[in-house]
Amino acid sequence: MPVSPHIPTLDDVANAAGVSTATVSRCLNEKQKVSPKTLEKVMEAVESLGYIPNFNARAMAARQSHTIGAIIPTMENAIFARGLQAFQEALLNQGYNLLVSSSAYQPDLEAQQIRELVARGADGLLLIGYERDEAVYDYLARRGIPTLLAWASLPDTRHASVGFDNRAAMRCLADRVIGLGHRKIAVISGIIDGNDRAAERLSGVKDSWQAHGFHLDDLPIIQTPYEIENGAAAFVELMQADVKPTVIMCGNDVLAAGVISKARDIGINVPDDVSVTGFDDIELAKHVFPALTTVHVPHREMGRIAAENLIALIEKRAEKATHRLDVSIVMRASLKGL
Repeated sequence: MPVSPHIPTLDDVANAAGVSTATVSRCLNEKQKVSPKTLEKVMEAVESLGYIPNFNARAMAARQSHTIGAIIPTMENAIFARGLQAFQEALLNQGYNLLVSSSAYQPDLEAQQIRELVARGADGLLLIGYERDEAVYDYLARRGIPTLLAWASLPDTRHASVGFDNRAAMRCLADRVIGLGHRKIAVISGIIDGNDRAAERLSGVKDSWQAHGFHLDDLPIIQTPYEIENGAAAFVELMQADVKPTVIMCGNDVLAAGVISKARDIGINVPDDVSVTGFDDIELAKHVFPALTTVHVPHREMGRIAAENLIALIEKRAEKATHRLDVSIVMRASLKGL
């Protein structure tokens, strides 16, 4: 029968280095308390034996794992990539590791992933948006898990958050579009059920439309998942209507990229025949042709502040951390006035 390989232990390292196990522990956890000569000797033993510290045992002893969980709705496009990268960089600078899950915009799956991350000993959680069953928030409160919400900021919220006002941002863009003379606007929105960011952005367009004296019945709206091909399909549907839009406002840059790509394929000129706008200002927005008018979201700043604030909650340096970021309209060639 095969013999199981011997897994090096703390005692093995101590014997190899000729020191106590307490000294080995200090070398691994509190290097500043050990002389350079002793530290070098212990770390050479660690390296030669291939010793790996038992972080689970360490976390149980300290009641802290220095691990933070993040659940994002999707990994299939770049909407969350830049912010999450900055979030991870800031965590690493403070000695924290990151575990990431993707919920595919499914509330039940997100709730399951939350329980699993808590079971794995996550010290805190980063979640996207506000909309989820109240039982999830109750569960996190009972377990005492610091939780921070990102990519959205609602007034008078009881939750710690770092984000921006999706509704106000989209209303501002819609005001700009209407101010350029457009009266035939159509919207390609993300699915609003279970997605407060998509719902708020759609509400922002409606707010502007009604404030300018127009009826919602005259505002065509298609809801579709955030994928390039879905933006393209929705565009074809809108352009087959008897009254064709002069501008299509998209719930994010991914949908808008699908619109621009499909327009080129079927011989419709953007912006001469129809203008297009997006939301997020991901890297793609600058590289589609024509370049996309959109709402710039400071993703990296949001990720960095989210990490700092969540760590402050975990380390009990703050009871509640909220931060609302400013966004801005970026005018590019995909939008022109009439």
